[in-house]
Amino acid sequence: MDSIKKTLPKTYIRKHVLQEVELALTHFKDLKPAMEDYVYNDGKKKNLLNLKGIIPVTYKETTYNIPICVWLEENYPQSAPICYVKPTHNMMIVKQDFITSNGEVMLPYLEEWKQGECDLVSLLQVMVITFEDSPPVCMRPPPLPESSCWWQFLKAQIYSKSDGTFCLSLANEDSRPHLQDKETNC
Repeated sequence: MDSIKKTLPKTYIRKHVLQEVELALTHFKDLKPAMEDYVYNDGKKKNLLNLKGIIPVTYKETTYNIPICVWLEENYPQSAPICYVKPTHNMMIVKQDFITSNGEVMLPYLEEWKQGECDLVSLLQVMVITFEDSPPVCMRPPPLPESSCWWQFLKAQIYSKSDGTFCLSLANEDSRPHLQDKETNC
């Protein structure tokens, strides 16, 4: 927290932001504050404060760690934080009404943000409750082994013959088509 106190620009409402961040970190111990470049949709970059890490979410009696990043713009708390779900390499985003395909969190709490009524801890609690009803990430399915029947099917090609019949061709291991129907001379 001391490093954030030293690096937080004076453009932030420093005392208020630091109090909220400190309180959030007492409730969500796996979040870490940092000053990093945020890239806006128009390509502009700005060095902003963020809280990055995991929040615990219980879904069907099992606790999952949901990776998130919450960005605070310089005019926070007048403006709502910008929140993202940040899936690891073995996770994928489950697009829903409140999660965009790039992982941005679009909760009504954020859309109706009011200074003095809304705060960082409440936002994180709303995210936990929402994610408990409908998790924003799931495990990425493992890749299919190339030797599986499904993989062979994906490599299959169907050819139509001049007599109106069809012929199935499977690829060899070197991905060259291998004709399977010798009786019909495909």
